Amino acid sequence: MDRRFVVPLAFVLALLSAFLAPPADACTRVVYLGANDDVITARSMDWKNDVATNLWIFPRGMARSGQAGPNSVTWTSKYGSVIATGYDISTTDGMNEAGLMANVLWLVEFEYPAYDGRGPGLSITAWAQYALDNYGSVKEAVDALRKQPFTVVTDKVPGEDRLTTLHLSLSDASGDSAIIEYIGGKQVIHHGREFQVMTNSPVFDQQLALNAYWKQIGGTVMLPGTNRASDRFARASFYINAIPKAEDPVKALASVFSVIRNASVPFGINTPEEPNISSTRWRTVADHKRKLYFFESALTPNTFWVDLKEVDFSRETGKVMKLDLGADQRNVFAGNAVKDFRPAPPFVFQGL
Repeated sequence: MDRRFVVPLAFVLALLSAFLAPPADACTRVVYLGANDDVITARSMDWKNDVATNLWIFPRGMARSGQAGPNSVTWTSKYGSVIATGYDISTTDGMNEAGLMANVLWLVEFEYPAYDGRGPGLSITAWAQYALDNYGSVKEAVDALRKQPFTVVTDKVPGEDRLTTLHLSLSDASGDSAIIEYIGGKQVIHHGREFQVMTNSPVFDQQLALNAYWKQIGGTVMLPGTNRASDRFARASFYINAIPKAEDPVKALASVFSVIRNASVPFGINTPEEPNISSTRWRTVADHKRKLYFFESALTPNTFWVDLKEVDFSRETGKVMKLDLGADQRNVFAGNAVKDFRPAPPFVFQGL
């Protein structure tokens, strides 16, 4: 018998969990560890409707509230950042000036701790922004978040009768990575360079079990090809480590874009038996070393970027700036779009 095709029990249990989980909106996140200490993080945003995304620049020194009632956690931003919003009421993705990247992706099997309003609370809409504002590295973030300085408080998705259920990924310029989830009311953190890929379902431990099975088979023999989260995890995990470690950063970026596009869901796809499988609406790619944040909409003909080295993040003269991407992110930009941002009042994070 070919031992590559012996199915371990962990894989069977993870597979059952993946197939029995309720259908959900989907995304994929990967981290590339390349030559010359190049680190590139890419993610896709898959959603069934227009998520009303715009790009924002936030300077240092912004006073923040966790938007979770009278005992909300409060802070002042230590780092400036460039972020992508969801509905202009949440931070879904972004990179700060220190090179820390934060991404939130949907997770079906969530269970946040109960919040009684007494301890410090943080709205889930500001979870990623809290990390970007306060930490310059994954290790710094993990060391602080393990102490649970707040309780994550969730609310309904705008316009829908379901709770927002997310997990958070972090990556930095050193190649360090972390996945943070709340399972059974408890915070679970996976921390290390090996945690390069995250999708949506099942929980991360079971995603690792599924991926271990596909590693036994080998990606050149067979890879799962559906748009399910577990299949996208297997494909992204194989390809992000199979692509060449290019010396040329332009070629490295091209390879990473290829991987995240491979894990994307074709625009307009219809899966009748799983009505919530969602089209990829946009992708971001962050070059941590060169401080470049790329944005690619499914409905525009080209990719553009923000060069964080050209942004004024200073407390004294930096301004909140917005890049209006338009409905369905149809507005077209080219090259370095720093010049296209306009001053704007900061959006308010949705909370209690």
